[in-house]
Amino acid sequence: MIIPGADTQAFAAALAEATGERLGRVEYERFPDGEHVVRVPEAVSGERAVVVASTVDSDAHVQVLQLQDAVRESGASEVVTVLPYMGYARQDEAFKPGEPISSRAMARAISTGTDRVVTVNPHEPAVCDFFDVPAAHVDAASVLADPLPDTLEDPLFLSPDEGAIGLAETVRNAAGEGETDFFEKERDYDTGDIEIRPSDAPVEGRDVVLVDDIIATGSTMSESVGVLDDRNAQRVFVTCVHPMLASNALTKLNGAGVEAVYGTDTLERAVSEVSAAPVVAEEL
Repeated sequence: MIIPGADTQAFAAALAEATGERLGRVEYERFPDGEHVVRVPEAVSGERAVVVASTVDSDAHVQVLQLQDAVRESGASEVVTVLPYMGYARQDEAFKPGEPISSRAMARAISTGTDRVVTVNPHEPAVCDFFDVPAAHVDAASVLADPLPDTLEDPLFLSPDEGAIGLAETVRNAAGEGETDFFEKERDYDTGDIEIRPSDAPVEGRDVVLVDDIIATGSTMSESVGVLDDRNAQRVFVTCVHPMLASNALTKLNGAGVEAVYGTDTLERAVSEVSAAPVVAEEL
C-alpha cells in the first residue's frame, strides 16, 4: 500500500499508478496545541507499506515518523520510506563549530521506523550513507526533457557549475540532441563582484536549457538567465528536479525573461509538469 504524506499526495497517487499498488487513505489532523496526528484507517497487516513524503519542513518530518509508526503498528510486513525531496540534505557537514550535521540527524531519525529508504536526486548523494538502514537515491533528471518543445533551436543544456554537468548531460541525452556546458564563476577580488559565464559554448541565437537539481530562491538562476539574455540567447528554459521556489523565486525567473520553468512533482508546485514517480517505481 502507498501511504502519502500531506504535502506529497499527487506524487503518491502517481507512484501507486506506476507500481500497481493501492493508494491508502490517510487522515491528517492538528491538535489545538499545534501537535500533529495522522491516521491510516485501512489495515495493512501483512502488506508492504510505502510511506511517501517529501520532508519540505519540520512538520513533514514529524508526519513521516508518525506514518511509519502507524503502519508498523498496523502490522505492515515491510516499511519502505520514499523521500521524493529530502529536507536538510544540503547540510552534510558541520560548517561552523557547534553546528549539527542536520542531514545525518534527520536520516537517523527516519531510519528508526523503516526497513529501507529511497530518495530522489539529493543535493549531496553521500547523505544516503547517514541512514542506518539500506538507502538508495535515484536520478529523475531525464524526465525534465519531456515538457521541452520538440523544436529546440541548436539547443545548449547548461548546468550551474561543473559539478552538476551530469544533470545537464542526462537531460540532453533524454532530449536526443544538443550540447552541454556549465557556468563558471570568477570573482573580482578588488571589487568583490562575481562574473557568471558559460565556460566554452557560444549561446547567441540558440535555445538554452538551464538544468539544476533544486531551485530555492531563484537568485543564481535568474542571474544566469540575465547573462544569457545579454549574450543574445534565443530562448531560455529553466528546469529542475526539485522546484522549491521559495518566496518570490518564480517572479524573479519570470522577470529575468525565461520562456518557461519546468520541475517535477517531488515538490508539488505550479511548475510541476512531469512526475518522478515512474523512476522511483523502478527502484521499488
